[in-house]
Amino acid sequence: MAKTYRRGGRRPIRREEDPHRINRRIRAKEIRIVGDDVENGIYSTADALEIAQKLGLDLVEIAPNGTPPVCKIIDYSKFKYEQKKKQKELKANAHKVVVKEIRFGPNTNEHDLDFKTKHAQKFLEEGNKVKAYVQFAGRTIVFKDRGREILDRFAEAIEEQGKPEGYPKMEGKRMIIMFTPKAIPKPKKKAESSKSETSKSSKSSKENESKKVDAKADEKPKVIKSSKEPKNESGKGSENKDSKKDEKIPTTKKPSPKKDKGEEK
Repeated sequence: MAKTYRRGGRRPIRREEDPHRINRRIRAKEIRIVGDDVENGIYSTADALEIAQKLGLDLVEIAPNGTPPVCKIIDYSKFKYEQKKKQKELKANAHKVVVKEIRFGPNTNEHDLDFKTKHAQKFLEEGNKVKAYVQFAGRTIVFKDRGREILDRFAEAIEEQGKPEGYPKMEGKRMIIMFTPKAIPKPKKKAESSKSETSKSSKSSKENESKKVDAKADEKPKVIKSSKEPKNESGKGSENKDSKKDEKIPTTKKPSPKKDKGEEK
């Protein structure tokens, strides 16, 4: 038997198909042009393509189900970029709903009920859904009235934060009720908050620098007074004269002349 070998190779790259028909892909013979650069009206597809080529733009089919189809003469690459940008913004602003579960039993006491209601209030304030249920195990399925009372009291406690989607209902051995938040919190914008903080810090630093410069300009130069006052030249001369007068002039005794011995006799 002849063996068949499979040739190895790369898989064909799947290109994303454009959601809009452009230029030569438009099949309709007549179209309606809408936009600012061209007069609005019904044109033949060939004439519309000529106008688009003269303007250096693309003929894009926006509403193919219209009679005739509606087209625009625009820059298609720019149009696609703006649409992707809008989709990203919508995803960023969309709030992701998370379901939090709160479990009770038919014999749940007051302390546990208060503790779990506080958690449920916190979940609802954050914008999450709350699924509360009473679990009946074994023969406790007989006490359905107790489970309904617990869920009713729970609903009254979280009335300000959430509203029930319906009445409690049984699913197997569980009595379930769902709560949705009344006020969904808006998502925080990190980029804007960081920008505002940086701008505030830069403004405060500039203000501090300007205050320091103004303070330095207002300061007067300090005059340092010397402890020794300068003496006048006239005073110096008089003091020198007085000091000379006070000085004692040394006296020298003249030796007496010696007498001869003959004269003494």
